[in-house]
Amino acid sequence: MIITSLLDTDLYKFTMMQVVLHQFPGAQVEYKFKCRNPGVQLAPFASEIRDEIRALCGLHFYDAELSYLRSMRFIKSDFVDFLGLFRLNEKYITVTALPSGEVEISIRGPWLHTILFEIPVLAIVNEVYFRNIQKVPDFMEGRKRLDEKIKLLQADDLRALRIADYGTRRRFSKAWHEEVLRVLSARLGTQQLAGTSNVLFAMKLGLTPLGTMAHEYLQACQALGPRLRDSQVFAFESWAKEYRGDLGIALSDVYGMNAFLRDFDMYFCKLFDGARHDSGDPFHWGERMLAHYQHNRVDPKTKTLIFSDGLTVPRTIELYQQFHGRCQLAFGIGTNLTNDLGDPPDHVPLQIVIKMVRANGQPVAKLSDTPSKNMCEDEKYLAYLRQVFEIATPP
Repeated sequence: MIITSLLDTDLYKFTMMQVVLHQFPGAQVEYKFKCRNPGVQLAPFASEIRDEIRALCGLHFYDAELSYLRSMRFIKSDFVDFLGLFRLNEKYITVTALPSGEVEISIRGPWLHTILFEIPVLAIVNEVYFRNIQKVPDFMEGRKRLDEKIKLLQADDLRALRIADYGTRRRFSKAWHEEVLRVLSARLGTQQLAGTSNVLFAMKLGLTPLGTMAHEYLQACQALGPRLRDSQVFAFESWAKEYRGDLGIALSDVYGMNAFLRDFDMYFCKLFDGARHDSGDPFHWGERMLAHYQHNRVDPKTKTLIFSDGLTVPRTIELYQQFHGRCQLAFGIGTNLTNDLGDPPDHVPLQIVIKMVRANGQPVAKLSDTPSKNMCEDEKYLAYLRQVFEIATPP
């Protein structure tokens, strides 16, 4: 059994789920799975994936897990009480092997009862895939690469650089994920390891759990808000209503950077602690964010920029060197930490996602600054969204 705890997921799933319970308890949603790697054959493993999901749906939260969640300052008591009754229900998810060799995974049902599927299901797909195609994993190579990354981070001029683990969804395996975190914790300490997005390992290893919001939250607000053009503002205001200034990192790339900056006015600049980058050129994004803060009479040194888009350790160091001293910085490294055991063609990490495609029966979409990350099933809606948010159609 791959997933043995419902805490084996990212913190932002719980922070978003709490908003759903309190503000959108009746919302109905649909998610779709996508593998961005060409030619990957997942269909032969569909039965194994179904078995693991069935086991996932048999889990419940244990008292110690609920107590850990209750100890977080931003998690409310009634939400923990709800989780004490919670189970994932297999009737909301289907896994279909397609003749093309691909696999189709659809999740449909109440947002409150489906939101916790995404991360463990992605982790299941990864682990099932790799345990079948790599019977003898090259853990020695993985350990060597991890050691090289740690040595880079331990350079004297990088002692203030702090990284976090964001690698649950695309990890090679749960056991390897834990080993990576144990080594990072022992070698870097809390001085350079800010924490992990994985709530289970945060509890188990005494690390800080990290995370705020994901794309699905802002996407759902396209259907749940009063007017499409105001959906991004509605999402941020609803978040502030729930957390009253806590968990103040805004996600910037659901409608692209231009649309984000138009909506992220002086009020939000002052209200939120910072913003997270997840698509487009990170150096350009960072410079635009700093200029935007200055334009809105906010000292950038008081705000945090979080970088989390496909980071490697050398890329992280480059970003740190450009922005260090000009603002607060945080770096979330995912696949490059938890699934780096070799080079192609011997080892190719899966680029897999599960994205929300509908909310309350209407299409929702993400229009990021990296077009390949866009995901929407309705081209007419996508065109309408571009028009409403004044987003140019890519060539």
